[in-house]
Amino acid sequence: MNLGRSRAVDVAETTPMSRESVDRISEAFVASACRRLREGKPLRRRISPWGRVHVDRSLPFLVVHRRPANRDDPGTDRLAVGEASYLIASGERRSQDGLRALVEGIADTLAKSFGAFLIIELWSAPRAEGPAEDVPRRPGFRIVRPKRSPIASTVEVLGQALGEVKIKGEFAGVEVVAQDVVRPPGLLPLVSTERAGEQGWELLGIEVEPVFRDAATGESFPLVRRALHKGLSRALKRAVYEFTRKRTSQRPPHYHALGRHSVVKAVWEVDRKLAEVSNTFDFLLQVTPTNADAAWTRFRRTGFQKAPEFASRPLKVDPPLAKRKLFQIPVERIEDPTLAQLFRDQQAELDRKLTMLGDRGTPRFLYGSLQLYGGVSESLLALADEILERVPSRSRDESPRGAADAEAFAARAREELEYYRRLHPGVRGEVEVRQDFVGLMVSRGNLLIGAGTRIPRSRVEALIAHEIGTHVVTYVNGRTQPLRQLSVGLPGYDELQEGIAVLSEHLVGGFSRPRLRLLAARVLAVRRMVEGADFAEVFHELDRAHDFAQRTAFTITMRVFRGGGLTKDAAYLRGLVGVLAYLREGGALEPLLVGKLGPDHVAIIEELQWRKVLQPTPLRPRYLDDPQALERLAAVRSGVSVLDLVRRRRS
Repeated sequence: MNLGRSRAVDVAETTPMSRESVDRISEAFVASACRRLREGKPLRRRISPWGRVHVDRSLPFLVVHRRPANRDDPGTDRLAVGEASYLIASGERRSQDGLRALVEGIADTLAKSFGAFLIIELWSAPRAEGPAEDVPRRPGFRIVRPKRSPIASTVEVLGQALGEVKIKGEFAGVEVVAQDVVRPPGLLPLVSTERAGEQGWELLGIEVEPVFRDAATGESFPLVRRALHKGLSRALKRAVYEFTRKRTSQRPPHYHALGRHSVVKAVWEVDRKLAEVSNTFDFLLQVTPTNADAAWTRFRRTGFQKAPEFASRPLKVDPPLAKRKLFQIPVERIEDPTLAQLFRDQQAELDRKLTMLGDRGTPRFLYGSLQLYGGVSESLLALADEILERVPSRSRDESPRGAADAEAFAARAREELEYYRRLHPGVRGEVEVRQDFVGLMVSRGNLLIGAGTRIPRSRVEALIAHEIGTHVVTYVNGRTQPLRQLSVGLPGYDELQEGIAVLSEHLVGGFSRPRLRLLAARVLAVRRMVEGADFAEVFHELDRAHDFAQRTAFTITMRVFRGGGLTKDAAYLRGLVGVLAYLREGGALEPLLVGKLGPDHVAIIEELQWRKVLQPTPLRPRYLDDPQALERLAAVRSGVSVLDLVRRRRS
């Protein structure tokens, strides 16, 4: 596609629209476009000589950008792309009559449905005279409104929202000006103020300070543009939400409901390819030792002085080749800023995991783990220390008498899976007792149980709620969603997943004092390992200073040192603290069960639910049907600390 004269171009700028036909804006084209809108059909067409119109569905607004004919303006069109209703087009004078007819046709058609219509034109500020600056300018916006405008509240909301846009730690400046006409410099008005007033259309202009490109060369700053696009998109939706509620017959439930509902083919392609890369390996299984029992025996024979050697499963993936495939995935083609952010985050996380697999058994593994799972903050360490000090090491909460062995627990787990399978046929997971494994793990909907596992009877239902009621349920819920990443696991999902899972133990009445001490010990072990303590030193601190049974201390230490140093185990206590705070602040539990998501993606999931991109979940944890569990959940919402969970367990 010929984009005109030579200029600095962002690669992503040329990627959309490649398979669609190009149309001149003729009377027939305008009539066809309006007919589709009247019939409630989406409108998505490329237009000649450059541009595209995209109207997701009947909406009371249109965001417009015209590329200047007299100056280079790389990247500004990308700020409009991604909205549910937008038009990007050439600003050449010969194209303006057809463009004006199209905008007026869209506005006239949709205003009849809504009673009013908002046209927002977006452009970048021209380069100031004088020498180019060496650093990007401060982010800023100039809102242009007609001198006589009845949408003061919309302008006010837009200004407030734009003022919240933050780039590199600096909030945007916002100026509001009233003019006779609303238009970019050097271009004729898209729609005259008089014409808009006669038809009940409202006009607004937004001039953007182009901090997303070099002032001298026009070279793009992609990360800055993404941050600006995200903030601007949110501000546009908030302004349109205000306009819609005040000026039209519609009452959308949330400003996110004004975002895109339809998802283009490029999204599904990227989602599928990311899932394919993720499914080539099971990260935790690949870094979990296969010789735990033999390693324990050797460690004990050395008098608990010499760190054991752990065996790992052979890698079934070649990390460099997998990375090549990973970075061939065209994430840059995604127009939607929310989905683009999600996919970029996922791509970066898969990259880190593949690097760590290649670094197994080396000091570099720990550095990757700190990037992936984080370390232990001072506040989390203080909480762990408090738990270990205040919760006694001897307790009757978990009696070893009559403990369930691996086969007995597996039988109970199969019963629970069958319960969920009756509710939804998508529950295909199995329960497997394995000799090369210690403890419990859910892998792609399957529950793996180490053959030597023994579980106190008082903890069986708690672990059923943890492993199946949380990990399996969210895996199945994620698989039913159109986005495969929700079953694969979004970045940072371990922390939120483990927080919900540990909370579920409390909700079913099985969160014990020994269990809380174990979570605190994991935090302590991670911190000591990161600080440079070796395997034997961490083991002895848990054994001697905190009175853990030697085999328990060994297992905690092994989990932390596996692969070369894995900080994941601090996520259990950190996740529980985060979930308690989230619920105390009024957060709903249901959005957290849509799939495997991280704390940073809760808002994204809620947005996608408002936009109807995500579907209702088929499963909810069984314990949420238990009146006693709901009473405990209500108590949690009223505000409790982690220590309160074990104090109140028997109340």
